[in-house]
Amino acid sequence: MRKKWFSILQYLFFLGLGLFLVWWSMQQIPPEKWGDFKKSLQNANYWLLIPVFLILTASHFIRSLRWKILMKPMGYTPRTPNVFFAVMVGYLANLAVPRLGELLKCTLLAKYEKVPADKLVGTILVERAFDVISLGLVFVIALISQFDVVGEYAGQLLRPLFKTDQADIPFFKIGIIVFILLFIIIGTIVIIKKLPHNKIVSVFSKIIAGVWEGLSSIRQLEQKGLFIIYSTLIWGLYIVGTWIGLYATAGTSNLGIAAAVSALAFGSIGMIITPGGIGAYAYFIAKVLEKNGVGFELGFANGTLQWFAQFIIVLIVGFISLGLLPWYNKKITHESN
Repeated sequence: MRKKWFSILQYLFFLGLGLFLVWWSMQQIPPEKWGDFKKSLQNANYWLLIPVFLILTASHFIRSLRWKILMKPMGYTPRTPNVFFAVMVGYLANLAVPRLGELLKCTLLAKYEKVPADKLVGTILVERAFDVISLGLVFVIALISQFDVVGEYAGQLLRPLFKTDQADIPFFKIGIIVFILLFIIIGTIVIIKKLPHNKIVSVFSKIIAGVWEGLSSIRQLEQKGLFIIYSTLIWGLYIVGTWIGLYATAGTSNLGIAAAVSALAFGSIGMIITPGGIGAYAYFIAKVLEKNGVGFELGFANGTLQWFAQFIIVLIVGFISLGLLPWYNKKITHESN
């Protein structure tokens, strides 16, 4: 019960953060610029949402193919439609509760494909690790193509986190955090070794073993090249989708693909820190585009439109996938009989 309440409070906090960023962004728009903001949305080229819809859906499909590659070393080859449906339902769940989708798509695939959920959790961790690396590479590309823009804005965001009132890096605080993490890891290992027959410890050990097997799948990949190609395609499609999205509003249509890379880099951070990126995604894109010479109100209008496009994609394809999952598997079962 305590864990449930903690999850609820955690979700409310980040949802509140997202709504605060929406309100804060609105406050950044001067009263005389409100007309430009509304006009930008009213005159937007909404037809461009169609190719964005197709491009982002394709990226989600490729993500499901990449996930299958991680399952193969463990001896599992689930059907592609089930993997894709599970991925989209996971995205849908994340709109409601952050990170719930990661667990839900594992349990859904475990239900329909008989793949152990604990092993799938390990593959999800591998995926997230590669996504972090990919996002880091996007930042590097953004720095190379727009050093003045990205460097200046990143400096503004990170400076308060790493400096104290004396303008020094807080090594003592960082040391405490590292010590606590090491203490938790070492303590867990000692408990597992000392109490191997305890029921709770035994269940926990099996979960860790399953997760570790999932993580170890990366070393046994038979299609490492294809895995990298899929990863490149996923993020390449994200960049193209963001680039096309810039053409949707008049105030941002003159920006090039370099601005799209920068917008994607910081927008992705917004997608991480609030549920579904609400508030944060549009705000970060607006601030990046502002560094590119676009008024905040126009950048926020474009960011809002791009966030809405992603939200609609997950909503529509997610609900369709939720409905198709039982239908598809019932059909497969009927045909096999």
